[in-house]
Amino acid sequence: MTAELFLALTLFALSTLYTPGPNNLMLMASGANYGLRRTVPHLLGVALGFPLLAMAVGFGIAALFRAVPAMEVVLKVLAVAFLLWLAWKVGTSAPPEEAKAEGRPLTFAQATAFQWVNPKAWAMALGAMTAFAASGGFAQVLIVAATFAAFGLGSATAWTAIGTQIRRILSTPRRLRAFNWTMAALLVLSLFPILGTDLAPS
Repeated sequence: MTAELFLALTLFALSTLYTPGPNNLMLMASGANYGLRRTVPHLLGVALGFPLLAMAVGFGIAALFRAVPAMEVVLKVLAVAFLLWLAWKVGTSAPPEEAKAEGRPLTFAQATAFQWVNPKAWAMALGAMTAFAASGGFAQVLIVAATFAAFGLGSATAWTAIGTQIRRILSTPRRLRAFNWTMAALLVLSLFPILGTDLAPS
């Protein structure tokens, strides 16, 4: 991969990873409700789960969407169902004093699994692999995945940290509930533009 192509990949990764989306909204909400330390498994699941998806796409799984168009419909149905469950989980998160005893942020496995039904993650992975690993070379696929892993860790940490800072403002259960339901609504709305995206480009 040339230096110019790697620079373009870096800009693509930064622009897609740091912008608001389902992963970042959930991390911010988790940071606000549970703090940075308890959100670490969720954070790592996002940061490492997406590069794994990108590698799978790079090594040929995207061809299944072209061969079996119904798979895209199934993916979107699963995405909506999982997202609604996550939005409910965010909206009904307990106040901080209750969350310490009862609430639980997403686990590493749950956050990793979400990448596979997150249409934005699929669109990002398909776009990255098409643009920067079009030759299908093993090394190029790994470079793209490693770039997203490196920047993804920073992005996930930054969004979680934003949530922990917002936590200081959410000093009453009423404010926290309002924040949680706002995040839940934004989480649902964030997928509408992506659901209209074709995940099986020709």
